[in-house]
Amino acid sequence: MATEQTYVIVGASLAGAKAAQSLRDAGADGRVVLVGDETERPYERPPLSKGYLIGKDERDKIYVHPEDWYAGHDVELRLGTTVTGLDRSRGEVELAGGERLGYDRLLLATGASPRRLDLPGGDLEGIHYLRRAEDSDVLREAFAAGGRLVVVGAGWIGLEVTAAAREHGVEVTLVEPQPTPLHAVLGPEVGRLFGRLHRAHGVDLRTGTGVEGFEGSAGRVTGVVTSGGTVVPADRVVVGVGIRPNTQLAEAAGLELALGGVAVDEMLVSSDPSIWAAGDVASALNPLFGERVRVEHWANASNQGKAAGLSMAGQGEPYAKLPYFFTDQYDLGMEYHGWVGPDGYDDVVLRGDPESGEWLAFWLAGGHVLAGMTVNVWDQGDPVKAMARARTAVDRTRLADPDVPLTDLV
Repeated sequence: MATEQTYVIVGASLAGAKAAQSLRDAGADGRVVLVGDETERPYERPPLSKGYLIGKDERDKIYVHPEDWYAGHDVELRLGTTVTGLDRSRGEVELAGGERLGYDRLLLATGASPRRLDLPGGDLEGIHYLRRAEDSDVLREAFAAGGRLVVVGAGWIGLEVTAAAREHGVEVTLVEPQPTPLHAVLGPEVGRLFGRLHRAHGVDLRTGTGVEGFEGSAGRVTGVVTSGGTVVPADRVVVGVGIRPNTQLAEAAGLELALGGVAVDEMLVSSDPSIWAAGDVASALNPLFGERVRVEHWANASNQGKAAGLSMAGQGEPYAKLPYFFTDQYDLGMEYHGWVGPDGYDDVVLRGDPESGEWLAFWLAGGHVLAGMTVNVWDQGDPVKAMARARTAVDRTRLADPDVPLTDLV
């Protein structure tokens, strides 16, 4: 690699940090600049709604690299720095304050921001969105003090925050407009099992219930107004209704967008051959499925960051990873492998008894496995992954039978 190459990474995120690491691992000896608007060095987000929020994990466990790693690998870490513009014709990014930083190869790892509710009272103090480390710090302290919490949205963030709050002994009401938690992600069959889990832990779960606004006193939230007109008392509110990819730089620069993110090919290269994208913001052409996929989970950010760094260094391979995500809620640990496309699934097969606390679920279309999930079962991940990757045709009766080894079905 030519020493005069300058690699600029916008987003001091998990994806950005992994890209910087893989650039150096690949032998790229040019200048590597990692720019982020947060003041924290790159960290992983899952602990913010899981172990760190509960209080089981210490702060130093969230970081991607030790503090001295960046200087030790000659990576310029520019924290607390916002990139305000992208000039493709000059090969420059503009930083807040007017400084311009030239690049030969640029990675957009800008992540995403929480969707915010534009509702009456939405600006009251005590309404929180969880995305950054400081958000988790505030909630962790608040949960330790107890009180009444209303969580808006029963997606992954909402459910994990709810579980963490209950671990602290907080009274929680969880409001979700869909018929079950995780309805859009896992469907009603498995979503209702997560609903049962939270109700068993004392959560007041109200499905089929939207939010119309917030009430307050002296500038602070005191209640959540639901779609039925009921006011749910609240000392604090956490809103978890999804995220929006941070595509502002890419859009303003005229890069192609798709699925709400930056369109990239299987090498994670955008419509501009000198610009890559990875993580939440990337809509990547995945050779496994023959179409674009945008994944908003930790493993994707980590794996795509590594892949983008190698691709920028000229040593990349087509990114063909199977999507993966996990959750920890109370005594439930879950891992999910696979991808259910826009056409969805037509069958769900449960393997084992959910009442036992150890079970699996599979999503099928036309008799083929699209995705599989293990719950408190830790030795079946490989065959689940293999079936989801190969879209294996299965007999649903044998798939549901715990006495039939999954390895016999792959």
